[in-house]
Formats: sequence, structure tokens, C-alpha cells
Amino acid sequence: MEILGEVEESVRELREYFKSGSTRSVKWRKTQITALVELLHDHEDAIFKALNQDLGKHPVESYRDEVGVVAKSANNSLNCVEKWMAPKQSHVPLLFFPAKGELLPEPLGVVLIFSSWNFPISLALDPLIGAISAGNVVVLKPSEQAPECSSFLANTIPQYLDSKAIKVIEGGVDVCEQLLLQKWDKIFFTGSPKVASIVMSAAAKNLTPVTLELGGKCPAILDSLPNPSDFRLAVRRIVGGKWGPCSGQACIGIDYVLVEDKFKNVLVDLLKRIIKKFYGEDPKESKIIARIVNKHHFERLCNLLKEPLVQASIVHGGSVDEEKLFIEPTILLDPPLDAQIMMEEIFGPLLPVITMNRIQETIEFINSRPKPLAIYAFTKDETLKRKILSETSSGSVVFNDTMVQFLCDALPFGGVGQSGIGRYHGKFSFDTFSHEKAVMHRNLCLEIEPRYPPWNKFKMQFLRLAYKLDYFGLLLHIMGLRRYN
Repeated sequence: MEILGEVEESVRELREYFKSGSTRSVKWRKTQITALVELLHDHEDAIFKALNQDLGKHPVESYRDEVGVVAKSANNSLNCVEKWMAPKQSHVPLLFFPAKGELLPEPLGVVLIFSSWNFPISLALDPLIGAISAGNVVVLKPSEQAPECSSFLANTIPQYLDSKAIKVIEGGVDVCEQLLLQKWDKIFFTGSPKVASIVMSAAAKNLTPVTLELGGKCPAILDSLPNPSDFRLAVRRIVGGKWGPCSGQACIGIDYVLVEDKFKNVLVDLLKRIIKKFYGEDPKESKIIARIVNKHHFERLCNLLKEPLVQASIVHGGSVDEEKLFIEPTILLDPPLDAQIMMEEIFGPLLPVITMNRIQETIEFINSRPKPLAIYAFTKDETLKRKILSETSSGSVVFNDTMVQFLCDALPFGGVGQSGIGRYHGKFSFDTFSHEKAVMHRNLCLEIEPRYPPWNKFKMQFLRLAYKLDYFGLLLHIMGLRRYN
């Protein structure tokens, strides 16, 4: 009951503050985002230390995937927020001339953000930037599975941001349950589909809109690349997209590779060599690759390897260290397709390589499974590219690279189906936390009598003509030959 009371009081205070209108000004929004940039600058080393304690991340990886991502997002918002906030002109039918239509972005209100443990800084602060830039008040709930980062956010954010508008609430499942009992104007969740269904069910009771950033089994298609240097670069990027981000614990990381049977040996040999080059003879001692977040996830991954036929498919790696929560980068060649490792998202450093007779079969293989968050395809075949785009469904598609879509603010990030609902990054974050209100301005100097009864033939003809003229007026508006002011 004590937790419930604290949560209810926090939400009440936020709602009262939002009603004051303080968060709607450009100045407030820019001040908060600027303070967030200062937070990152002032506490970079503390962030690196927290990420290392929670996940064993190297400072370079921490900057690339966490601090740098958030700083880039914050600076982009600072440069663009006034433009995003500005009303946009909209077409108004000639029937209502003279009139003006516009779309006016407004903040949703009191927002709840659940962040994830695998990128505990960027997946907390990047959505927060979107919520602030849109003018909302926010409760941020960091993941308790990354306790050092959660504590850092809870202790540091109040020192820099407006504590009347942005609150960090720590805790476990009991706190999450209490948060979900409250009425929110938006819930933003990053995590697993299993927990997302609980969040969505709770949100439905108050008709609260949700954005769910989930995951899925993201495939990488490796087509024939006649140039050996192209093939090596593709495999290098596959290694980076599998083990580079948090030892495979990434929602957009590669889950498995699809390749033609005739290239499998070359692929496996290159994978082994590049793993050795990146992480050394003994990856466990390299201090470059992150560890598994906790014992629960460590045991889950180990269980994926225990099936005898899965064990037999291991062609590289497979060693584990329970004390250090470390699992070696592991390659599996054609594990059983009905094994658990091919049925659930791996979210770890295990990479199945699945062989096909023809690369075109990859389309059917991907479509036989839930829609992934991302599809990666290494190919120069334009026909195959068109087939992937037109015959598959996924949150994003990247040709000839991995992970880079996450760093592009001009592209939306989000899933489809079981891989998520909604999208964010850059302007898309602003839109996610905004309502675009329709506004129409008319005056009282002119009235169109045929819009009112009693009806007659003339009024019918007038309305038919008015709607036709509106169609041509819209064409002129689109062509830029007419403005609706």
C-alpha cells in the first residue's frame, strides 16, 4: 500500500504540473534537453562504470551504443523542436471559403516510459527526449535488471531536469504493477512480447495509447557475392551485428543467418576468423565482449544449447562460465528448426546458420515465422531486394549492413506485429508523444446557403459542383499553385 500511495502521489503531482502549462513552452523543452546533454557530459565516466558493472560493457561500446546515441538524439531535438512544434497548413474545401486549416501538435500529457536492461541508458533517455520535446511530463521506470544504471538515473536526473515534470521511479515487479494501475496519457514500453501483453492489457482499461518496442528473430540473408572482399566485408558486418551490441543481447541484433548450402563452409570459416580477430584467442579474457545480464538469462541461454541435436550442430564456441556469466561467441550449423533455439528469440551470443538450396527460399522461410523487427540482406541482386521489400513484412530492412538504421534519426524505429507497435527516433519520437490537433479557422463574413435545408434541385447541383471544384483546388494546392490561407 505504501508503494501505491507514493506512485499515486507522483502521478497526481505530475498531472497538476502539466495542467499549469509550464512544459508547453519552447524554452522549457530546450532547457530540459540541454540539461540532459550536460548530464551526459558531466557523468560520462560514471555511465561507463555503471554499464560495465551491469553488463560488462567496454567504454567504447558504451559510448557508441548509449552515450553517443543519446547525445546525437538530444542535439537533433534541440535543433528541430521549434520546427516540429509549428502548426502545419492543411487543405480546406472550397465549400468553406474563406477558411484556413492547420494541424497543431500538442503534448499528450502524463507519460510512462518503461526502459529495458540491455541498453539501460539509451533506451531510457532516448524516449525521454521525445517525450520532453513534445512537452509532456514523464515517469521513467528504469529496468531493475540493470541496477547500477537504474540507480544512476534515479540519483542524477533530478539534479539536472525539472523534478516537477520528470520523475524516476525505481523498483521491481511490484512497482511496475502499481504503475500500471494508474491512468496515463501514453505508455512507452521497451522489452519482451510477454511483458508487453501485460502492459497492453493494463493500458486497455483506460484506453491508453501504447508504443511497444519489442524484438523477434531478426534474420540476415547472405547472398552470393562474387567479389571475395565484398563477401568478407559482409561477414565482418554480420559478426558486428551479432556479437558487437551487448554480446547479442539486442532486439535488432542478428538472430540467425540464411545462406545457400554451397557457401556455408566459407561463411563458417570467415565467422571463426573474424571472431578471433575481434575478440582474441580467449574472448572471456578480452574484456571487449559484454557478459550476460544475470543468472536467469544465462541459464536460459545454456538451456538452448542442451538439446543433443543442438549440441551436435555447434561448429565453434559453446563454452560457458557461470561465475562470470559469460558465454563464448557460438556458431551452430543447421540446428533442428523445431528446436527451442529456432523457435524463440535468442537474445544472446549464439548464432545459428541455416542453409538453403536457393537464396530465394529465404523469403518463404522468413514468412513462416512471426514478423521480425529487422531483416538484414547482403546482396547486389536487385530482383532479390525487390522481393524482400514486397514479399516480407518487418519493422525495417537494411541492405548490406546491420544495426545502422537505429542510428538514423531520419528513419523511424519500430516493429510490426509481434515485433512491436508504434515507432520513434527524431521527429518520429516527437510525433509518438504528441497529438496532432486539427484546427479550422472560419470567419463570419460569408455564408453558403445551399448547405442548409430546405433542399431543392439547385442546392444539389451546387453541392455537386462545389465538391468537384474542391478536387481541382486540392490538385492546385498539391502542385503549389494555390495556398489555403
